Amino acid sequence: MRKILVLSSLFILVSTSSCKRNIVRGKIAEKAMVVSAREEASKIGQTILKNGGNAFDAMLGVDLALNVVYPFAGSIGGGGFMVYRMNNGTSGSLDYREKAPAAATRDMYLDSLGNVIPDKSTLGAMAVGVPGGIAGIFEAHAKFGKLPIADIIQPVIDLARNGVPVTENQAKRLKNQQEKFLQVNDSNFFLAKDFKNGDIIKYPKLAETLTLLKDKGPQEFYTGETAKKLAAFMREAGGIITEEDLANYKPAWRDPVVFDYDDKKIISMSPPSSGGVCIAQIMKMIEPYDIDKFGHNSAKTIQVITEAERRAYADRSFFLGDPDFSEIPMNELTSSAYLADRMSNFSFDQATTSESVSHGTINMTAESMETTHYSIVDQFGNAISVTTTLNGAYGSKLYCEELGFFLNNEMDDFSSKPGVPNMFGLIGAEANSIAPGKRMLSSMTPTIVEKDGKLWMVVGTPGGSTIITSVVQTILNVHEYKMGMQEAVNAARFHHQWLPDVITFEPDAFSAELLQELKDKKYIINENRTPIIGKVDAILVLEDGTLEGGADPRGDDAAAGF
Repeated sequence: MRKILVLSSLFILVSTSSCKRNIVRGKIAEKAMVVSAREEASKIGQTILKNGGNAFDAMLGVDLALNVVYPFAGSIGGGGFMVYRMNNGTSGSLDYREKAPAAATRDMYLDSLGNVIPDKSTLGAMAVGVPGGIAGIFEAHAKFGKLPIADIIQPVIDLARNGVPVTENQAKRLKNQQEKFLQVNDSNFFLAKDFKNGDIIKYPKLAETLTLLKDKGPQEFYTGETAKKLAAFMREAGGIITEEDLANYKPAWRDPVVFDYDDKKIISMSPPSSGGVCIAQIMKMIEPYDIDKFGHNSAKTIQVITEAERRAYADRSFFLGDPDFSEIPMNELTSSAYLADRMSNFSFDQATTSESVSHGTINMTAESMETTHYSIVDQFGNAISVTTTLNGAYGSKLYCEELGFFLNNEMDDFSSKPGVPNMFGLIGAEANSIAPGKRMLSSMTPTIVEKDGKLWMVVGTPGGSTIITSVVQTILNVHEYKMGMQEAVNAARFHHQWLPDVITFEPDAFSAELLQELKDKKYIINENRTPIIGKVDAILVLEDGTLEGGADPRGDDAAAGF
């Protein structure tokens, strides 16, 4: 008999006296589904699909709508990654990650003694990388979209002009950032006041920017008047992004990371996202173990997953970066022989210490807590998994009031100094050092899963360094433990990232007896109350061909379909 431990404050899924388990289902749709961070954005995507658009049309509308309803992680001032699978089975990925400005230097965040200057890579204009969000979503639409851009964007413009209600979660987030907002914006900054649940916020300047994009296309953002205004704003704010940086930005189509786990085919994002490589490593290290028999979130299951995570994150810190600047041994890192060797010193008897785990030996030549994810399956059978980000909460906190959006602080995702952790505690090395025009390493992990050659799951999440582990656990919840999509999203999660050498558990979700059992095996447990681990938005194709949307109750996330 097994017990499923879950977040008691959100839901109760406990089976103690019967082998039968009530599967919690999310929204069910027959033809198409959109799952995103806010209901308003999901419904805009739903309407686009109902009007005959496809997943890439919906991508453009949902992404821009999230800038209105979820500025916490809106991508106009940031960037992201898309993984897609067409209805004929072909797949691919688009990298529209931000880049370092041309004036960026390797040691730009170090003082004269070589120490990292506090806040310089996270707060204000010097933290901003060249945004790729607009280039990416318009590029995807240009290649695969069907509907006219004006038809897609006009409802988003109306949303910005008419305003959107503040949720309780949003009011708390804005309150938490007030002090930092005022450090880098004017004292009368309109988002730095107290908001309450139900207040309406309008974004007239963002509506004007979106109107220009509707009428003139993405070149407006990179070479038009908007580009000139943005570059001037960055200069006045003390930043180094220029008109030339914007004009030179281009997204990149890349081959995704593809691997098998049992009878499933996983399609995920390749570098400069570390997500695909890391989930391939973690899942392949887990695969030889019977975690389905160990039980969901049992001590043995947690040990296996933790030890796989520990080793994958150690490799991440050393080998991964921008493939246009560094040689990345992807085949070697994901080979069965290499990964078997990585796990060869694992024992159920006692924890491996992170101090004793370095990166693996390979012969070769010499991200964000405040991200957002959306998953879309259209009525034609196409699927996209998209993760975008500003990096930190509201990015650099710097808001261009003339244009109506926040700027990212993605420069912190570089290794400001090898061996020194970034804002998420992630350690970096030479492969992720700063260089002009280089894309910073990311943890974003947009992923699509096939079963028997057919679309089975679309999944992804925000969560900084916890993104990778949240995606892995969600896939395992459905595959190994036969959960439905909503149940898999709801289930409690845990996280390990090599350094610091601690397992972080969602609060009030795991028994004291379980935690003590792990402590007895020398695992270090983070016993402080921690933020939530990921906010997964996913879609599962059920046996009858209908779609189940799993929207994470840890946020304001919502599914919409038909």
